[in-house]
Amino acid sequence: MAEYLFVLIVFLANVVEGITGFAGTMLAMPAAMLLVGVDEAKIILNIVAIFVSSNIAVRNYRDMDKKQAVKISLLMFLGMAAGLYLYRILPARILMSAYGGLLILAALCGLFRKKERSLPAGALICVVLLAGIIHGMFLSGGSLLVIYAVAVLKEKSVIRATLAPVWVVLNGSMLIQNIAEGAVNAEILRLTGWCVIPVIIALYLGQLLHKRMKQEFFVKLTYVLLIISGFTLLV
Repeated sequence: MAEYLFVLIVFLANVVEGITGFAGTMLAMPAAMLLVGVDEAKIILNIVAIFVSSNIAVRNYRDMDKKQAVKISLLMFLGMAAGLYLYRILPARILMSAYGGLLILAALCGLFRKKERSLPAGALICVVLLAGIIHGMFLSGGSLLVIYAVAVLKEKSVIRATLAPVWVVLNGSMLIQNIAEGAVNAEILRLTGWCVIPVIIALYLGQLLHKRMKQEFFVKLTYVLLIISGFTLLV
């Protein structure tokens, strides 16, 4: 039963991922860790995320802002290196609570502000670096990176197409590390295989919903997902 629930959660989370280009891993991770184990959940969801992001990147290549994709990837890599180091020396519970609070505050500000206000360039770079730090620690930096994406890329199709290759690069590097450490075993591959067909269906549904979704609703959905993510980290 736990494995069936796990596959269902992966399916639902990746419908959202297909719509927005982020948030699938973030939404699935808490329940997945309880159902199949922390290490197993991280690796399986990482493999699924690479598959989903690769699909989005290929199908929406023309909408991609390539310069921003490279810039984001480089800054995220720097942040990830710091995040992996901090994860080893700082209490994870404190870090997760602080991150959750930051996400909720940022999302509420974006959701309820009446006028569009641009963040300074330096602040936006700090946001991406912090997203990399969080991704290195918890594999969920996308919820913070979207603050940068909404401010700089703005249009929903460009956001989705540009973030997808970033996740392929970042998560691919983490998967290589997992393989080198011998952490990818037969059980993980079996559970990942179970997710393939549900994820393909989820991608199809997400693509349909993305095309029908208005820009304003897309931005609001993004901020709501940030709030959900923040509360998930606090509980």
